[in-house]
Amino acid sequence: MMPSFSKDAKLLLQSLFSSLLLLHGVANGVYRFEEKKVLHMHSYHWKHQNGIRTNCFSPRSRRKEGATILEMKHQDHCSKQITNLSKKLQECLISDEFRVKSMQYRFKNIIARKREYVSETQIPLSSGIKLQTLNYVVTIELGGRKVTVIVDTGSDLTWVQCQPCESCYDQQDPLFNPSTSTSYKTIPCNSSACQLLQFAGNSRLCGRESSTCNYVVSYGDGSYTRGNLGREILALGPTAVDDFVFGCGRNNKGLFGGASGLMGLGRSEMSLVSQTSAIFAGVFSYCLPSTEGDNSGSLTLGDDSSTYRNSSPVSYTRIISNSRLSTFYFLNLTGIQISGTDLQAANLGKGAILIDSGTVITRLAPSIYRVLRDEFQKRFSGFPPAPGFSILDLCFNLSGYQEVNVPTIKMQFEGNAEINIDVNGILYFVKTDASQVCLAFASLAYEDEIGIIGNFQQKNLRVIYDTKESKLGFAAENCNFI
Repeated sequence: MMPSFSKDAKLLLQSLFSSLLLLHGVANGVYRFEEKKVLHMHSYHWKHQNGIRTNCFSPRSRRKEGATILEMKHQDHCSKQITNLSKKLQECLISDEFRVKSMQYRFKNIIARKREYVSETQIPLSSGIKLQTLNYVVTIELGGRKVTVIVDTGSDLTWVQCQPCESCYDQQDPLFNPSTSTSYKTIPCNSSACQLLQFAGNSRLCGRESSTCNYVVSYGDGSYTRGNLGREILALGPTAVDDFVFGCGRNNKGLFGGASGLMGLGRSEMSLVSQTSAIFAGVFSYCLPSTEGDNSGSLTLGDDSSTYRNSSPVSYTRIISNSRLSTFYFLNLTGIQISGTDLQAANLGKGAILIDSGTVITRLAPSIYRVLRDEFQKRFSGFPPAPGFSILDLCFNLSGYQEVNVPTIKMQFEGNAEINIDVNGILYFVKTDASQVCLAFASLAYEDEIGIIGNFQQKNLRVIYDTKESKLGFAAENCNFI
């Protein structure tokens, strides 16, 4: 007769059995555990994002030891009502593909020497789902007026929509009106600030009939902003920046959701990083929160490691110089591991990869992606398959599961730096009922295109950009502004 077990005993036996299933391989007679992380399906609280409209402003900020810290949120937390979140998540993937294709086109044109004309502070950083993109936003003040902007390390010019506006997309916050500001100044065409536009890879338009410096900036996803350059007092939490050069957008179109504009954190002299280097020494970092729930992270301006809350040591890698793409952040990717096993791909470690806060899904060369996909599928077996969607081609139906064990993924860089990708950055929910959940990596179209580390794989990491020392650091951190 079989013995009877209590409920707790049964759960313990089930747990032990699951652990035994994770054992694999025998080396010198010693078993080792396969590296996996538990993803709790019920932790994805989608209901709060349907039918709820929240204020876009995130006024929380603080200053510590010369660093300014701003609260950062996903952009969804300041969007108008989303009636069909599954559809929105799918549209974000399609938009992300437009961005990456256009970025690759832009890179090739720049490389071919062509231009397409079309102290420390912490700021709260938020996810952009409620603004209906998968980007992250912070709230700052321009001329004493609060504005919410998308954080983008792949851009240089900071801009907001301005009145009067010829053509503006809908935003949740009121439009910035320079005519009501006593500190606003226009920038003339013959100024050094106007000259910097072209050095940053943007277009300046100075016709015979205009003495004002006009600009045009086109983005990877087909979005654009057109307007004039101005100077204004910028407040980053408690830190004020006088005569900050920014774009006053009068004709703007694209996938900016409900944000007021964009914060450029690239490497050119026009970027916020360069304009505030006397205050923050060219150092900034962020911790991107998960998109699930009302989570917030932080954007920290300045070099004070005491403001970080990392749970692992910071490991640094060199920022690679690229004279033709000098405004972007490139790294040497040397290896990738899945569940502790090194991927064997011919082109792995042979080219630089771009890290970008504005791209969502990480892109890899086709030969590298195929190896990663096949190895992940081998280690995440036994689940019902689901159709691929857009750029994601390895998908599963996980609607019948409360939790799943997900293979770990580690990206390794020159200098022994590494990213242990958070479990929330490995699988992408195409459908909120978990009937279509996909591996959150995608292939580039061609081997010679530039790989990109997207923001989905940067969740719950402290990512530190030191532009003076030309290095970039990673550390695990449970992102929370509080």
